Amino acid sequence: MDRKSNLRQIALAALIALGTVQVAGAQALANGASAAVVSQPGTTAPLPGTPQAGQQGATALTPDEAKQSAAGNVAELQQMIRGSDLSELRTTYNGSYGASLLFYGKEMTYYVALFQQKNFWRVIKTQDATRADMIYQGFARQTQQLSEVEIRRTQLEAQKAFTERMIALSQDRANRLQADLDVAHQQQSIVASQQQQTRAEATALAQQKASAQDQLKAAQRQVRELQRQLDSGLPTQ
Repeated sequence: MDRKSNLRQIALAALIALGTVQVAGAQALANGASAAVVSQPGTTAPLPGTPQAGQQGATALTPDEAKQSAAGNVAELQQMIRGSDLSELRTTYNGSYGASLLFYGKEMTYYVALFQQKNFWRVIKTQDATRADMIYQGFARQTQQLSEVEIRRTQLEAQKAFTERMIALSQDRANRLQADLDVAHQQQSIVASQQQQTRAEATALAQQKASAQDQLKAAQRQVRELQRQLDSGLPTQ
């Protein structure tokens, strides 16, 4: 093989190597763009920070998951709930707060939602069942913490309402007792007046009776005297 043939082979190898590098670079750029599109909120690809992304066993949300939770996952889940393909695996309620673990079987995707009064607050999407369950457990604990003040307020409102109701019942009872006492005092005054009048009438009647008895005795003496005078001079038996 002459010198010119060697030079041609070296040049050809260099061109092949350069083309390989350019193709690899273009493929890397294409892959990077695809990854950027896939990682946008609302897609069905594994979220960055999930076990597929190389963070096995993480319990806290990654920045990417937090961004997705605040972005399109909420709207996506709200849209999917209107259909019948989404399965509710678990739900925890604490006061007006709740956490749900939902599963979209067609794409083997889990949705973990934190909500208040049926309004989604945060939604995390992942294709890893273990991570989905860990996030769900974290959301469930969060609902318990968030609801403590709300539950306490509900209890205090109930206690206040109960106390006010007991006050009203006690006041009503006091009003009834006062009314009964007023009636008793009024009736007692009437009875006392009647008793005084009755005693006065009894005293007057006693005097009238005594006078009548005196008159009866006098009349009886007069009858006996007249009878004696009438019988005077008549033979006695």
